[in-house]
Amino acid sequence: MFDTKVAILVLDDLATWQKLNVTAFLATGVATMAPEAMGEPYEDAAGRRFASLLGQPMLIFAAGESELKRAHRISGEKGLLTAAYVRAMFSTGHDAANREAFRAEPADAPDLVGIAIRGPKKDVDKAIKGAKLHP
Repeated sequence: MFDTKVAILVLDDLATWQKLNVTAFLATGVATMAPEAMGEPYEDAAGRRFASLLGQPMLIFAAGESELKRAHRISGEKGLLTAAYVRAMFSTGHDAANREAFRAEPADAPDLVGIAIRGPKKDVDKAIKGAKLHP
C-alpha cells in the first residue's frame, strides 16, 4: 500500500520515559519533513476537530548502538529522510539548546539514542537490518 517505510530505532537500554520521549520527538521530525505523508485532520462525532496524524504506520524498533550506527550510516548514504536524537539532548531544556547539543556531536559518530528514517522500503529495510521490533 505504501512505497515508503517509516522506522524509528530507539536505544534499548534507556529508561522508559526516555524511550517514549525520544520516539515522540523523532516522530515529529518525520512528520515535519514529510508533509505529503500527513493524513487529513480528524473529526469526532460532535464535529470537534483533532490534529492530523501521519498517514502511514511507523514501526518502532529496540536497537543497540551498532544498529543505530548502521542506520545512521546507511540513511546518509541513501539520502533518506532522517531525524536523530543524541544523548546530550536529555540534559537540555529547549529547542535551541537541543540544536546546539546536536551540532556539537561528531558528524560521523554522534552519540545516538534514537534515529527515525523514512524512504523507499528497500532502503529503510537495509538501514534497520538487525534491529528488533520494540516489545
